[in-house]
Amino acid sequence: MEYFYLTDSGKVRDHNEDSVTIVRNNNDEHLLIVADGMGGHRAGEVASSIAITHLGKRFKELGSVGSKEEAIDWLKDTVSEANILIYKYTEENPTSFGMGTTLVLCLKTKEYLLFGNIGDSSGFVFKNKKIHKITNDHTLVNLLVSSGELTPEEAKDHPKKNVLMRALGATTTVEMDVFVVEEEVDGVLLCSDGLTNMLDEEQISRVLNENSSLEDKLKKLILKSNNRGGTDNISIACFLEDGDLK
Repeated sequence: MEYFYLTDSGKVRDHNEDSVTIVRNNNDEHLLIVADGMGGHRAGEVASSIAITHLGKRFKELGSVGSKEEAIDWLKDTVSEANILIYKYTEENPTSFGMGTTLVLCLKTKEYLLFGNIGDSSGFVFKNKKIHKITNDHTLVNLLVSSGELTPEEAKDHPKKNVLMRALGATTTVEMDVFVVEEEVDGVLLCSDGLTNMLDEEQISRVLNENSSLEDKLKKLILKSNNRGGTDNISIACFLEDGDLK
């Protein structure tokens, strides 16, 4: 199994508010995390960094996350702790008012695979040489699609497609969706919307199927996103079976 993560500020933003990491504990369990920060006075990068740092530190302290049920509880509790840390930072630093971050994570153990998300950063699995989205975006537009008020085609270019209905640090409590992946997969990809707004699932899958290292594949995905405009920060965390889907 090959693991790698990468982040880039893109072609339009003058700084990077994303944070990304892959952490391994002593039981050979892996936690992949991508956070896409937002807020004034560069507070977005503070929010995403708080989330990533807290989750990574707590995960490294664990001998093991335990059973699937224990892991789900641990993820929800630890994300809630990160939420409070971000909210308190905003209270203590008024210039950062309105800051927050999306969060998408994947916990991989020998027995199970879990995803969690808040906001519109995405989690995918690889299977049969294609990526398949696991997470659901917490956006106004996605809510309108679910209620039948918008078609998926109308949602793609909707002017309010980036309006979030849920974010880490925005309120004192937050609910993270958790997904259990039961079947065997060839890998996982997490990313901020800086990737998915520039490349569709077929284009991403095509790059991941190339005969090259995982690092080179992620670099190519970022290059392609930037060549298409690079309108946002781009972050990716990924693992692949032997680094290759073939």
